[in-house]
Amino acid sequence: MATIVPRVFSGMQPTGNLHLGNYLGAMLNWIAMQDTHECIYCVVDMHAITVWQDPKELREAIIDVTAAYLACGLDPKKSIIFNQSQVAEHAELAWIIGCTARIGWLNRMTQFKEKAGKDKEAASVGLYTYPVLMAADIIGYRATHVPVGEDQKQHLELARDIANKFNLDYADSIRAAGHEDGIFFVPPEPYITGPATRVMSLRDGTKKMSKSDPSDLSRLNLTDDADTIAKKIRKAKTDPEPLPTETAGLKGRPEADNLTGIYAALSGESVDKVLAQYGGGQFSVFKNALADLAVARLGPVGEETKRLQADPSYVEAVLRDGSARARAIIAPVMREARQIVGFIVS
Repeated sequence: MATIVPRVFSGMQPTGNLHLGNYLGAMLNWIAMQDTHECIYCVVDMHAITVWQDPKELREAIIDVTAAYLACGLDPKKSIIFNQSQVAEHAELAWIIGCTARIGWLNRMTQFKEKAGKDKEAASVGLYTYPVLMAADIIGYRATHVPVGEDQKQHLELARDIANKFNLDYADSIRAAGHEDGIFFVPPEPYITGPATRVMSLRDGTKKMSKSDPSDLSRLNLTDDADTIAKKIRKAKTDPEPLPTETAGLKGRPEADNLTGIYAALSGESVDKVLAQYGGGQFSVFKNALADLAVARLGPVGEETKRLQADPSYVEAVLRDGSARARAIIAPVMREARQIVGFIVS
């Protein structure tokens, strides 16, 4: 029987600059979990090519995102940091569990419908099936917890369904392999926490902050300099009313709710405490304070990201080391999975 250890797996695509939403919604949790869990953090470059990527730009983006990981505080000595395509077991396992997953499950994935739009027949097969690859990423390491945003919860539920169905379909084979409890793949649990797990656009508080938004003013990139950070916050959309003094007053005011949540997450304070300090005042005063706070927190991250981007050989060495360590975990699982489904393993 495999020993189940508290293990975290998560990743981000190397497409576009990482931004404040990535930092508050994921990175802060990732960093904290390094001290409590065994952590595996991936640059999911195989997911990235579900939409065509320029090869030269993709290679650069893999370096850039890894540099941002390190600059934010991920420690390659504490965590495994690697890029997905260097570990072939991800793709092989995706095929095996793709034969366990069901078309109806994938048809319910709302993110495919949103990304493919009206012309879904022209979308890549990879875009349709990538939730299966995401499931392979997670369950291949027997991850117990996955820090995800609200928009990825459905994919994590799919990973749980696939793990459970595989365990059911191959129950006899799994027990014969020594797993007396019948559990080979561990159904992972979502890990969602923090006051700003869903950071919204600075230009529209009803839309998620996104790398793909055509307006650069909609997001704070982790590579933005101090002047740019301050400018974007001061230009952030607000409404004419003062900040409320209590959280109930944020209802129906998405921009005020978003900026208050950002301040709370960056400062480590509760939204109630932020409103107690700034409620009743004008947005201009609050925005100045938020700009100063954001510059203080994000400025050093941007500087370190740029320093690491200028040293790609070091970043590539981190990825090679991480890939070897990741493979050491997933390769035995993959070998056993081959045996469980009935393949001949030499």
